[in-house]
Amino acid sequence: MNALIYIVKTTFNFNIFATMSHSHKHFKLFKPYGYISQLSSNDTRQLKKKRFLNELYDFESGMMPIGRLDEKSEGLLLMTTDGKLSDQINRSGIEKQYYALLDGQITDKSIDALSKGVHIGLNGEKYLTQPCEVVSIDTPNLPEREKKIRDQRHGPTSWISITITEGKFRQVRKMTAAVGHPTLRLIRVRIGDVYLDSMQPGQVLELTSTAFAAIEQRLK
Repeated sequence: MNALIYIVKTTFNFNIFATMSHSHKHFKLFKPYGYISQLSSNDTRQLKKKRFLNELYDFESGMMPIGRLDEKSEGLLLMTTDGKLSDQINRSGIEKQYYALLDGQITDKSIDALSKGVHIGLNGEKYLTQPCEVVSIDTPNLPEREKKIRDQRHGPTSWISITITEGKFRQVRKMTAAVGHPTLRLIRVRIGDVYLDSMQPGQVLELTSTAFAAIEQRLK
């Protein structure tokens, strides 16, 4: 089944968009499971095997994702034609919040370890993640994933909310695996002051700014 496709305009004055120019276009989208965080590919073999963002919406030339979600992750992805803005946000240490479904019943001890920082593999070396906010949560109200997730018959699961300011490759998945709870489903629900809210997989919202001056200092 193809992802639902929507395009809606909305107005925002979120702090992370201080330097947006009216000549640029900016979107947020709900990246579905199984999509690559890029518009397309020059590799014809990859085009036949993978799914890309231009299947969700006819983005104009020069559009780029701000950060990425891996193929198996879902949720909030920001898009812009402003390369300077993209670079500023990626380097700014802005909070990114995720909901993660974990294999097993996570303990307070494991949550504490995640919060303080754990060692993960990065570029062939060990890396200690920065302190972050981690809390146990009830099952969130999210759209069903297209690919089925194993059920409770195969053992208990648990949900956490984790908010990080880094963006290392597959960081959240590596972190939960480091404390013995591999991630079964991962959804990004917030970047700074921008929320996924009640968006559906494949939905695209065009963002327009009305308050650049008041929020300009955030990215400096």
